Formats: sequence, C-alpha cells, structure tokens
Amino acid sequence: MPTKRVVVAAPRGYCAGVDRAVVTVEQALDLYGPPVYVRKQIVHNRHVVEDLEAHGAIFVDELDQVPTGATVVFSAHGVSPAVHAEAAARGLKTIDATCPLVTKVHLEVKRFADQGLQIMLIGHAGHEEVEGTTGEAPEAITLIEHPDDVDAVEVADPTKVAWLTQTTLSVDETTETVSRMRAKFPALIDPPSDDICYATQNRQQAVKQIATGADLVIVVGSRNSSNSVRLVEVALEAGAKAAYRVDNASEIDPSWLDGVDVVGVTSGASVPDSLVRGVLTYLESRGFPAAVEERLTEENLTFALPPELRKDLRAAGVPDPS
Repeated sequence: MPTKRVVVAAPRGYCAGVDRAVVTVEQALDLYGPPVYVRKQIVHNRHVVEDLEAHGAIFVDELDQVPTGATVVFSAHGVSPAVHAEAAARGLKTIDATCPLVTKVHLEVKRFADQGLQIMLIGHAGHEEVEGTTGEAPEAITLIEHPDDVDAVEVADPTKVAWLTQTTLSVDETTETVSRMRAKFPALIDPPSDDICYATQNRQQAVKQIATGADLVIVVGSRNSSNSVRLVEVALEAGAKAAYRVDNASEIDPSWLDGVDVVGVTSGASVPDSLVRGVLTYLESRGFPAAVEERLTEENLTFALPPELRKDLRAAGVPDPS
C-alpha cells in the first residue's frame, strides 16, 4: 500500500513587510488607543483583518471615511501621492506601513518617468499595489497583465521603454512577459534590481519543491492575496495533480483527499502560521501522518517600523519592537 505523507513547505507565511505592517497596527492601537483607522486591508488576509478589528482597528476603503484629525495607517500595498495629499489636507495623522520593497518600485517609477521613459508595469488591474504605483506617474505607465498584452502596446519612442512589476507576481510568467517585451522593444531598460520580492520568489520556489510528485497541494491564503493565488498556479505548473487555495481548514473539501497519498501544504506571505497548523491538524484527523518540513532557504530579513511610529514610541518611552 502507498505510504501517506504530508510535506509542508518552508519558507511560508509572513514575510518581513507583512510582519512590519501588522505590528505597526498593533503598536498604534497600544500607543494611541482605539480606534485606529486603516485604509484598505493592512495585508490581504481576512483572519488578520478580523483579529485587528477585534482589537479596535477600523478598516475603511477611502480617507473620507476617516474623521478629521484621526490616526490612519496606510496598508503594506502602498498608496499614491494623491492619497498622501488628501490625508494632509484633511489633517489626518498618518502612519505609512507600505512595504519597503513596494516603496522601492515607487521610487523606480519616479526615476524612470523623470527620464522621459514609457514604463511597462506588469501587474494586475485593480490591485491596491498597482493603483498606488501607477499614481506616481499615471501618464507614463502602461499596465501589462498578461504576456499577450505586449502585442497590442504602442509607444511614441520604442527606444525609451522600461519595465517594472508588482511585487507579488508569478516569476515564470513575468519572465515570459519581459521576454516578449524585449523582442518587441530591443532597447528595453531593466529595473536596477528585481521587483518581485524575495518572499514571493522563495515561496514559489518552495512550493515547486513540494509540488513535484504531490497528489494534492493546499495553499493557505485569502482570495484577494495575489501571492497566494500565484502559489496555486505554480504548484500545478510544477506537477501537482491538484492544488487548491483555502482561507483555513474549514474550507477543505473532504473529497479532495479521495485517493490522495501525498499532500503538500504551504501558505501565502500574509498568512499566520496558526492557520497552516489548523490545516495540518485537519489532515491528521483524516488519517494522514504528522507533516515533515522541506526547507528551501532561511529568511532573516526584518524591516524597522515606520519612522513616524518609532518617533512616538520613543517619546512615550516604549521600546521599539522592531
């Protein structure tokens, strides 16, 4: 009889930018007291959002929902200059929890736009990160969602084209898109360094490692988490016979386990590890053994909290947790 196995990928779960953003809201609640407003979801995970709501955070879609003079945190996905200007005009106290790796892309947009380049931004329409990045120089940006989109792109000067990306994309599909761009625009200018963040790349490589030979891969992550959705796609491309995304163990369909011997488990970059443990416990209750971990690499990167919050923590005599 085949031996049942459960393999859990590492790295998985929280990246440095997500950890920084979540701790930012937690520290703001402790320091200022509730309510603390947050524009959009601080990270794309409903369990994290619900937990912060229970402690006094109020999530809003736009700044006009925030009372004048209140404290508002900008999410890890970043915001456009127009949002910063609106917050200043309304006298809001802002704490910018934008991931530093997203801020890097914003700075690249401004630099390329100042050079008069047309920027091909590879990303997903409507994603908050793309909206914030595009807001830095909307007249200079053309959004590319799929490799096939490149065929229809027209620019004023084919020798003055650069490309950038959303930080949470599929590495393989992005490589194909850039290859198509370079074939059409041979003078295409690259970003100074890779825009797809280290955590996205590591989690995709780690899921490839466990997907080969897996009957089923379960990715823990919310529906609106771009990097979690990509992990399902990458697992299937790497050879998993089936792959599904769930918010938590309660969303697992028992029929997925029919005839399954090898299960791989991972999670997106905004997922608390408690949710992964819940999936592993569920699998054990269905007759699978305790999981073994396959680690691709160690992640030791950390980011300091936003400077405006660190300043207030120091003034209150609170040790900086970052």
